Amino acid sequence: MTGVGKKKGSRLALAAASLVVMGTLLCSPVGCGGGETGTTPTQPGLSGSLKIIGSNTLLPISTMWAEEFMKENPQVGIAVSGPGSGVGIAALINGTADICQASRPITPKEIDQAKERGRNPYETIIAYDALSIVVHPSNPVGELSIEQLSAIYTNQITNWKELGGNDAPIVVLSRDTNSGTHVFFKERVVQMSGLPTQDKSLEYGPDVLFLPSTEEGVVEVSHNPNAIFYSGLGYVTEGVKLLAIKKTADSPAVLPSIATVHDGSYPVSRPLFYYTDGEPTGIAKAFIDFALSARGQKMVEEVGYVPLP
Repeated sequence: MTGVGKKKGSRLALAAASLVVMGTLLCSPVGCGGGETGTTPTQPGLSGSLKIIGSNTLLPISTMWAEEFMKENPQVGIAVSGPGSGVGIAALINGTADICQASRPITPKEIDQAKERGRNPYETIIAYDALSIVVHPSNPVGELSIEQLSAIYTNQITNWKELGGNDAPIVVLSRDTNSGTHVFFKERVVQMSGLPTQDKSLEYGPDVLFLPSTEEGVVEVSHNPNAIFYSGLGYVTEGVKLLAIKKTADSPAVLPSIATVHDGSYPVSRPLFYYTDGEPTGIAKAFIDFALSARGQKMVEEVGYVPLP
């Protein structure tokens, strides 16, 4: 099994940051690439403001990018907030966000809503993530299958002893419904999408506790020996233990890492997105180009996520 290193505290501190400076947004009719890394796009004289709203998962890396971009472009102000992917997509549709950061793809219904408002959502994959299943370090369980995770999150399995652990009730933690991670986990894990056991009628169980932020879930698991939670890789700290995940009962158990996301062996990985109204221009383009640059992608790895292959 391949593991991943953990950083303590720094990423969660980034997640709490908010960067706000007001200015005038400048635009230029230049398109944005969709996933290739380039050079650092420092632009002399670039000035104005940028508002990024959406995924709590993406908050640490967007905040780091914003800090570095503003150092190189001191006349630019960037505000970053992470109330959830759904909130960010709504803000893009309503015209109150320049960039929506999302940990799930925009839905056909949301695209229709955007077009009704005269907006044209444009998607850029800016990184990847391994959705990491975490428990308390004292928990003896080391691996689970997707089917077992589904049974936990639908409250069909309610005690750790059913999984080879202690005789203790499982405290099941999830992100709330505003979260793109909540939606992704429901489809990929709870409903077991793409597996022979797939069941699209399954929902989170009545005893699942829903939390407003990823940070809160990780902190709760670090203090609760019986808790389980799913977290973006960038939020994992030394206070929790990563579980190896099996796609099926007969599959090898795999820990999340850059290598296992790139080779496709980790079964709960996903792309992370920026959405703009049409191809990005002006400050939005310059910022996204920075995120996709070799330097920006190195920062992805430093924060704990998975850079583009």
